[in-house]
Amino acid sequence: MQLKKLFAALAVSGGLVFTLAGCGDKAPAEKTAAPAQTAAVELKIGVSPVPHADIINFVAPTLEKEGVKVKVIEFNDYVQPNLALAEKELDANFFQHKPYLDTFSKEHKLNLAVHLEPMGVYSKSIKNVADLPDGAKIAVPNDPTNGGRALKVLETVGILKVRPEAGILASPADIVDNPKHVKIVEVEAAQLPRALDDVDAAVINSNYALAAKLNPTKDAIAIESKDSPYANVVVVRAGDENRPELQKLKNALLTPEVKKFLEEKYQGAVVPAF
Repeated sequence: MQLKKLFAALAVSGGLVFTLAGCGDKAPAEKTAAPAQTAAVELKIGVSPVPHADIINFVAPTLEKEGVKVKVIEFNDYVQPNLALAEKELDANFFQHKPYLDTFSKEHKLNLAVHLEPMGVYSKSIKNVADLPDGAKIAVPNDPTNGGRALKVLETVGILKVRPEAGILASPADIVDNPKHVKIVEVEAAQLPRALDDVDAAVINSNYALAAKLNPTKDAIAIESKDSPYANVVVVRAGDENRPELQKLKNALLTPEVKKFLEEKYQGAVVPAF
């Protein structure tokens, strides 16, 4: 499938334009017709269950007051939401970070970052990454950008080093220093919490950790720094970013109320990026 020039983010600088229709003077006895009610516009938004569905459901009542009815459609993988958007089965999706979308679709514009979900290292057998045994098995996501991101987390805590030029798409083949001889096991991102029974540790995206009742700030033995570039974005098809209902979605998401909701509900597991 061709994905060139398919995706764009809701433009932060984009505004809504309201046009008011003027009326001529009428005779005093003439009754003014009641304004016709405008039907609500439906937005179909593809999300991962946690926290994206929670966030969209939080802003849904605000949008409904503005004539936008939100239909939340949940996905449990990182591929189908983009494909569904490409096929016009969705109006927008909200599940991915910019580097992932950069890989998925090369030509687009992105400038709306809503939140960051810090990636964490989890284990059922150890309490500190320094206690990882020699030859430990560590599971990471099997998609290129999240796999590279996981390796960067492991590099940051001193477990291994990767070639700097590998960038965000670093793979196990790019590991250049591995003093503990850890074995990297690539697993589908959604299955990583279950993989904890079979490995010494796993590097898990916060949305899947939260869904598995793991609290990143309490249960992770190491966690990604808050200055990570992996803030999640709302994505729409190129050319749709100025649709009024999508601008309303943008405005509803970038509010102090949403920021407070993220801070209070997730207690550091999900960090506002605005």
